[in-house]
Amino acid sequence: MRCAYFDAGVCRSCTWMGRPHGEQVADKERHCADLLGERADLRWLPPVTGRESRYRNKAKMVVGGSAEHPRLGILDAGGRGIDLQGCGLYPGTLAASFPLLAAFVTRANLTPYDVPTRTGELKNLLVTQSPDGELMVRFVLRSQEPVARIRKHLPWLLDAVPQLRVVSVNLLPDHRAVLEGDREIPLTETQTLRMRVNGIDLHLRPQSFFQTNTEVAAALYRHATSWVEELAPASVWDLYCGVGGFALHVAAPGREVVGIETSVEAIASATQSASARGLSGVRFAAGDATQFALAAESAPELVIVNPPRRGIGDELSRWLEDSDVRHVVYSSCNAASLARDLAVMPSLRPRRAQVLDMFPQTPHYEVLTLLERV
Repeated sequence: MRCAYFDAGVCRSCTWMGRPHGEQVADKERHCADLLGERADLRWLPPVTGRESRYRNKAKMVVGGSAEHPRLGILDAGGRGIDLQGCGLYPGTLAASFPLLAAFVTRANLTPYDVPTRTGELKNLLVTQSPDGELMVRFVLRSQEPVARIRKHLPWLLDAVPQLRVVSVNLLPDHRAVLEGDREIPLTETQTLRMRVNGIDLHLRPQSFFQTNTEVAAALYRHATSWVEELAPASVWDLYCGVGGFALHVAAPGREVVGIETSVEAIASATQSASARGLSGVRFAAGDATQFALAAESAPELVIVNPPRRGIGDELSRWLEDSDVRHVVYSSCNAASLARDLAVMPSLRPRRAQVLDMFPQTPHYEVLTLLERV
């Protein structure tokens, strides 16, 4: 893949841009194998790859420039906006929405937030595309002052972007290097974006996490599900469950599945999905994964973990090591933290591992590992 922004030195976010895709994947496999170390009983499965461009289902666009001439993209070293509307990572429907969203910024007179002077209102535009091509748009604002104008002109946007289903405002009053704040104001009657993955409807709310690469995420869920089905556990915990992707995929008659996630919004999404499918053996609860495990009266036969980059940490790793959990399916976006966690639970040996190229053009990847108690 070639990128004019990268070649011009305008954007270097994709640090591996221009490298052959096969070479990228091979380097990721070597990196992961080096971190996990030499293990005679570990079988490496072929890597999972997808498209090397147009793969991102979510755009996190900083808004710069002016209301009359907005720039959607990233900030330069001086904190000013660089327009990246032509970025090749975004699929068609999502990319086609950028000029219309820029026109809406002008129509609603939304002054972009200026980082150096800390003035203005509109900080970021967060746009998510579902597998069916439907969109969710979130306006990240410093205050509620522009909300009335957004509401006034919203019919124009909904007409201009017919794929648009969910619109909300997120409030981020603080001057912080984060994408969004805690408070969300829904602007449309529909408040969830349906993410159809492997024939399962996952309902995504504005503040819920979903994997960046839908195609590779679908493969991740399929492969993990095949491992679980092979082991046929009667009870499963899905810790750090997000919107319930793993839990809803492994649900089966006679199997008790529990999903735990700190995000209340994500749990609401997961519960909605389970209810829509009529799954009586699946329940979700908001809470800390480690504290849930420590307080439990008994352990399940199998645990799925899909933690953030920091990993599951020493406390949960020690609990798993001391428990009678037979198998762990560990999905990691950071093999370094995975290796640290594995060192704390030597009784749970990696038997299978598979690299999934979730983030082409970058050194990042997902690795799925099956651990078995010895």
